[in-house]
Amino acid sequence: MKIECWFIGKTNENYLSEGIAIFLKRLKRYVPIEVVILPDIKQSGNADHIQLKKAEAQLVEKRLKPGDMLILLDEKGSTYSSEALAARVNHWLNQPGQRLIFLVAGAYGADAQLKTLATEKLSLSQLTFSHQMVRLFFMEQLYRAMTILHNEPYHNP
Repeated sequence: MKIECWFIGKTNENYLSEGIAIFLKRLKRYVPIEVVILPDIKQSGNADHIQLKKAEAQLVEKRLKPGDMLILLDEKGSTYSSEALAARVNHWLNQPGQRLIFLVAGAYGADAQLKTLATEKLSLSQLTFSHQMVRLFFMEQLYRAMTILHNEPYHNP
């Protein structure tokens, strides 16, 4: 199964983009993976964050294909230890389907519609991080999971 990491909007900080690129390169030795940047929804004068989230949800929904598995990074999602996340990633990768999609929504979070489309919601922490920082943290955790699955020394239990 191919992994796609969907991020809504560009990453504004170079240090975050560089870090994401480092982990993306490392991950490619384990699994077919790509980062897909979905365009920001431009706010019109009267658009509030609820309308913005709905528009982002429609954008994501249009890109989904039958058989895709969508994992939404969400502050109210399930939390795992690194070892448990590795086991969960292994489980997801062994499911039927073409694409395993990890989605980091925009600055206001995910619309309720996206939450219903998601196979699972995943939280990296009870702390709140910017949606741009979450991208880097998630890529590192995904890389950590792959090294755990391959019994490589990156992770120090």
